[in-house]
Amino acid sequence: MLVIRNLDVYYDKLYTLKKVSLHVKQGEIVTLIGSNGAGKTTLLNAISGLIRPAGGSILFNDEEILGKTPESIVKMGISQVPEGRLIFKTLTVEENLLLGAYSYYSIKRKREVKEEMEKIYKLLPVLKHRKKQLAGTLSGGEQQMLAIGRALMAKPKLLLLDEPSMGLAPTVIHEIFKYIVELKNLFRLTVLLVEQNARSALKISNRGYVIETGRIINEGSAEDLLLNRDIQRAYLGRDLDSEVKI
Repeated sequence: MLVIRNLDVYYDKLYTLKKVSLHVKQGEIVTLIGSNGAGKTTLLNAISGLIRPAGGSILFNDEEILGKTPESIVKMGISQVPEGRLIFKTLTVEENLLLGAYSYYSIKRKREVKEEMEKIYKLLPVLKHRKKQLAGTLSGGEQQMLAIGRALMAKPKLLLLDEPSMGLAPTVIHEIFKYIVELKNLFRLTVLLVEQNARSALKISNRGYVIETGRIINEGSAEDLLLNRDIQRAYLGRDLDSEVKI
């Protein structure tokens, strides 16, 4: 579904991404892990058309999307949930969701918009209970659910998730990851997930990539990455050797 080849991105003549190549198959959840500043968000923004790479190729369903506008990329079936959520706090929950449907919203398609919203309300009932509430008054977890729901209103085939657990309590993080799996199944989504909470992300993923200073340095099945000692030490928060009792 998504194939990236030799992607280069510069900021002020410095590489942010250098010859990055990866792929995401239809129906997969693929996680991209790495430290702060490694280039994870830059990669998602390049896919979404928010920044223009210096070189390389991004194919979505065999069509080159490099150089297309963010609006046209959304219409093709790619939605991004940005880091920090970036909801419209002075609008209601329902108004935020409606903004997610801007690419196809019209008088003739109001029924279609309503049907999509009801699907989201069914899976995320807290949004239905608070649909007339200002988005800025929601808790952090509820705001994240709203940001995901807004992205889903565009009816994407590929969902890009940027740090969905950021700033949330552990119990809420568990719920967010559970919803990601349920959303994938309900909406038949493919997911590219960027996440600092690497262990939780890999546990719900099929495969993963590790990015460091703008380069992909490792890739493999989620299970293999979870068991890799170097990745354990660098990104998963513990050293397997330290668990051995002597």
